[in-house]
Amino acid sequence: MMNCDFHIHTGYSFDSNSSPKEIVDKAIKEGIDCLGITDHGEVKGALEAMEYAKGKPILIIPGIEVKSKEGDILGLNVKEKIPNGLSAKETIKRIKERGGFVVIPHPFGLFCKFRGNLKELIKEIDAIEILNASIFGNGNEIAKKFAKENNLPFTVGTDSHFPNFIGKCYLEIPGENLSIKEIFERIKKKEGRIVSKEVSFFEKAIDHLRRNFVKVQKYVGRKKRKI
Repeated sequence: MMNCDFHIHTGYSFDSNSSPKEIVDKAIKEGIDCLGITDHGEVKGALEAMEYAKGKPILIIPGIEVKSKEGDILGLNVKEKIPNGLSAKETIKRIKERGGFVVIPHPFGLFCKFRGNLKELIKEIDAIEILNASIFGNGNEIAKKFAKENNLPFTVGTDSHFPNFIGKCYLEIPGENLSIKEIFERIKKKEGRIVSKEVSFFEKAIDHLRRNFVKVQKYVGRKKRKI
């Protein structure tokens, strides 16, 4: 079996200050075999993680989280930046042109839900995220129901911005030492099994406060550099 977390951020995201090294080391410690590094609008964290993970017992899938006009979209197996602010269909098109695997993350999250018409995109996306360890409300339950009703492949991601959430949930995929292509094939066949540990409201609240603190820190830092 391979334990896979397809939604992770590093300090290359505007709301994280975790180094790719920290993230990879914690994932290995928690028994994660495959990690999708999906920074907001950036791929440098994924590329750095891939380099650091060489020779280590973990597979890094490079990726990016793009903010389309309708909401966030993950591009897995993408090594080039894709601009924010495009339509969902254009964002998906650009991910596909780069050989990427398209996932809609936290589609029904309380504060981060996808605002477009998901049913119109079913034939264009590869999967939806049905378990995100970081969101509030019942969005995960709605996502699971939506995936089942529409016979959609699914992924799981902690949406970790710091090492502490890594290992809280993952998708257990049958096989060992699988390639990225083989993992995607198994996702499309819906062969993964969800594994999850409870994350309390308090843990999530602290995590989001920490993200906001990092945002402010980085914003102030940029302002000082411009002076």
